[in-house]
Amino acid sequence: MMDPTSSTVLAAVGGYLLGSIPFGLVLTKAAGLGDVRQIGSGNIGATNVLRTGNKKVAAATLLLDGAKGTVAVLLAAWLLAPHAPSAPLVAGFAAVLGHMYPVWLGFKGGKGVATAIGVLLGAAWPVGLGVCLVWLLMAALFRMSSLASLSGMAAAPALALGLMNWPTAVMALAIAVLVVARHHENISRLVDGTEPRIGQKK
Repeated sequence: MMDPTSSTVLAAVGGYLLGSIPFGLVLTKAAGLGDVRQIGSGNIGATNVLRTGNKKVAAATLLLDGAKGTVAVLLAAWLLAPHAPSAPLVAGFAAVLGHMYPVWLGFKGGKGVATAIGVLLGAAWPVGLGVCLVWLLMAALFRMSSLASLSGMAAAPALALGLMNWPTAVMALAIAVLVVARHHENISRLVDGTEPRIGQKK
């Protein structure tokens, strides 16, 4: 049997490796759209993929970036949680970290929103659903992906605390801090009133 420490380390490594798969880059190249890092913001996430004009590839990127977060949590829950109850939360946090800082791309990845939502859906689906609803509402009102993302992530810790438990809330807070930190340029543009709207080329 694996001990709790080994299980936790394996959850972190496995979660990071799953999270580091750069679907945005892989899909845009496979679709003949070039290197997404040379387009718009240079980000590998779905919002920047949308700037290529290919909505199907952007949607696929969104789904796969979210799915890798969910898969990381569920695999850890299935294989490692019996030895280390915190393993799914560790794997989820590591998946977001892997998406943001993938070793394969010189630690220059995406901003982690889709993966974060996928993690929350896997670890605590009511929280993930709540974040999705906040995102959709803010996106519909303001047509700004970054504002919707920041709002959803800001709501995540409170939702986790109210609907789940302290460990989930701590993970949600840690992920929210990472996501907000990766959006520092967007925050500056939001303050200046220069942040592009959804679908708008940067």
